[in-house]
Amino acid sequence: MPSPANPPGRQALVLFAHGARDVRWREPFDRLVQKLASALPDTPVRLAFLELMSPQLPEALAELAVAGVADVTVVPVFFGQGGHLRRDLPALVDTCRQQYPTLSIRCAAAVGEAESVLDAIAGYCAASLCTTEPGGT
Repeated sequence: MPSPANPPGRQALVLFAHGARDVRWREPFDRLVQKLASALPDTPVRLAFLELMSPQLPEALAELAVAGVADVTVVPVFFGQGGHLRRDLPALVDTCRQQYPTLSIRCAAAVGEAESVLDAIAGYCAASLCTTEPGGT
């Protein structure tokens, strides 16, 4: 149940991904959005792309602005802070702030920068090792 200080729709989460030509590339991102929407039922969760896929960030933010959202956190679902996150995303967010002055837009660091994410990936990698010797059954 939302608190009076944080009514439904006041805050939103936008997962920001690169985009790809192969539509199957987005499947894990769509699953992540579904998981977050279930975990945060009072928070709009959207997926937006830098290029090659829709919606792109300005479109996702426009939808949230029209819906009356006031605060948006953009979470880059990138492994690291490369050129897209150091140059392209800040420029894009600045443009969106001008287009949607009612939105307060904040950006988190790339998910791959979080120790908890790296720990989860390390655990996955370690678990992927075979438990039997090569050539064994």
